Amino acid sequence: MDTLKRTAIVFALAAITLAFLAKSNFLTTKSSVDGLAPKAPQIEVDNPFTDQPLTMRELLDLAEASLQQVSKDVAGYTARFEKLETIATGETTELVEMQIKVQTRFREGLTNAPRRIYIRFTQPESIKGREVIWREDKYDQKMAVHETGFLLGLKTIWLDPSGLIAMQGQRHPVSELGIVKLTEQLISRGKKDIDNPNLTITVRDNYEFDGQPAKLVTVLRQQPAVEPGDYQKAEIVFDSANNLVLAFRSYLASDSSTNSMRLIESYAYHDLKLNADLSETDFDVLNPLYNFP
Repeated sequence: MDTLKRTAIVFALAAITLAFLAKSNFLTTKSSVDGLAPKAPQIEVDNPFTDQPLTMRELLDLAEASLQQVSKDVAGYTARFEKLETIATGETTELVEMQIKVQTRFREGLTNAPRRIYIRFTQPESIKGREVIWREDKYDQKMAVHETGFLLGLKTIWLDPSGLIAMQGQRHPVSELGIVKLTEQLISRGKKDIDNPNLTITVRDNYEFDGQPAKLVTVLRQQPAVEPGDYQKAEIVFDSANNLVLAFRSYLASDSSTNSMRLIESYAYHDLKLNADLSETDFDVLNPLYNFP
């Protein structure tokens, strides 16, 4: 290959990289409406006639039973996933929506099967069409990213999911996406508060989520959160049919009063299809239905 061709290739790759970096913020984009955070989908609360008291031990029992249910019955699933986060800069992202395919670690008679994730972004418009694949058993656990656009669409980008670029504007790496990880994180955090007397926890059994029966658990701290990034108020939605965690939202007090709250993070799994027919091909960049170059 002559020098002129080499130079042209170098410049083309540099252009793709610069365009990619300019567009990155993999699972999110920042809100740009006069600095105001967009509103998350509402989880209605504050109905004293149906909310019943709950202890942290009872909430942990509920979450641990949920994890046990997944380990027995959920090898994988598809869903429409929504997320909204306040990131390290203090900015709140736009609402991001994506179609996901997930294979859990509970399949083929194992409890440690390699996890696999496929993502296709559907909104906002600026990242619509972006695709991501991450799996524990291939690609050296790097995530494959296919961007949209003329230059960015020419190359699959390979990134460490916990690396600096992939984590730009993120609270969690893509490898932590999914109902199992969310439930495990809730259990881990709840155990720290097992003997905390300054919590008010309630459960509403007649709640609805996506038109289906569900339970809404609300946790409220009577004193300001101590740990960095910890919540003042949290809301957790369990579906009644399968006892799975379908949504989680947390808030931090905007000032010394717990009456004024700002969103920390919001995650919701809609249109959940358990044990969907997923195969190796669903998590392969060579899948002809995907757009990886």
